[in-house]
Amino acid sequence: MRAHWLLDPDVTFLNHGSFGACPRAVLEAQSALREELEREPVHFFVRALEPRLEAARAEVAAFVGARPEDLGFVRNATSGVNAVLRSLTFAPGDELLATDHGYHACANVLDYVASRSGARVVVAKVPFPLASEDEVVDAIVAAVTDRTRLALVDHVTSPTGLVFPIARIVEALAARGVDTLVDGAHAPGMVELDVEAIGAAYYTANFHKWTCAPKGAAMLWARRDRQEGLHPATISHGYDSPRPRKRFLEELDWTGTDDPTSWLCVPVALRWLDALAGWPAIRAHNRALALAVRRRLADALGVALPAPDSMIGSLAALPLPPAPEAGPPPSALYALPLQRALFDEHRIEVPIPPWPAPPARLVRVSAHLYNTPDEYDRLGGALVALLASEREILKSS
Repeated sequence: MRAHWLLDPDVTFLNHGSFGACPRAVLEAQSALREELEREPVHFFVRALEPRLEAARAEVAAFVGARPEDLGFVRNATSGVNAVLRSLTFAPGDELLATDHGYHACANVLDYVASRSGARVVVAKVPFPLASEDEVVDAIVAAVTDRTRLALVDHVTSPTGLVFPIARIVEALAARGVDTLVDGAHAPGMVELDVEAIGAAYYTANFHKWTCAPKGAAMLWARRDRQEGLHPATISHGYDSPRPRKRFLEELDWTGTDDPTSWLCVPVALRWLDALAGWPAIRAHNRALALAVRRRLADALGVALPAPDSMIGSLAALPLPPAPEAGPPPSALYALPLQRALFDEHRIEVPIPPWPAPPARLVRVSAHLYNTPDEYDRLGGALVALLASEREILKSS
């Protein structure tokens, strides 16, 4: 399987979750589209692009369980979060709800929007380790007040790799009059997705991760009754579209001259992987691998599994002993000494998120078709050795 990707054969790559990895065949299709674009840019953008985007949108919408007319393309899930939060109007005293398992960049968007309006960000503390999905729902609902205007909740959490019971969360929040913006950055390709059935007001997700599309391919879906007044962070030609039924899509699809080939290649990636193994089999394979290797890593590290199997997709995180020093902030997680040592000394690419805050930390592994169990055994051996070295250094100091 690894031969289908361009991954460095000298690196044990266990971090598909951060930026994904695009197969050769999909990149070749993108290169062909880019050549076509450059041969006649005006024709490509002015005449050919819209029908191609509509065709791509139809395939993508079917894959995620949405109507094409409710789904626009964006560059990444963070762009989708920006579009929603910066389109809404908040007042002093309003509360924006998030969890402490959220993505750092999106937490920054919340802070920025709240600071401009006088609103307040409320962070629900979700336990980790945890024993059941109920603890997630209970923690989020307990943080709701009569001032809560919107909740930003991850479908699959980035630092802790948990699949949240998102439909239950959305339903519980809606019963209390709170809209939900779902950050589904990791969901497409990891879990079977039915965006309409989830029932959120907004849902944004990436395709460069588990569906292996080129970088810069993501979606923003909005429920029909929440599309009015929703704009991308960059205002462009679509703002005054003469086609009111298309304005939502026109604004998102065109924010200025850019390279749209990543969007056009999402269906290519979906079809290629489906032909390679079939999407139900891919999801099942990756989840089974993640479950198996997290048990092996937990045994090697001598730690208990921090979440039930039901909350695992193709990511898994395990707690590590606290770092010897606080280290850099979460925004600089790739500078953490342990992560550098794993790469520099062992050529293993895996994130060590400082969660919930330094010096506490986790190891988070990804599982995709090109990974094999022996790679995680190599990680376990390297972690055991490096953690022993840290202990020796602490003793000597």
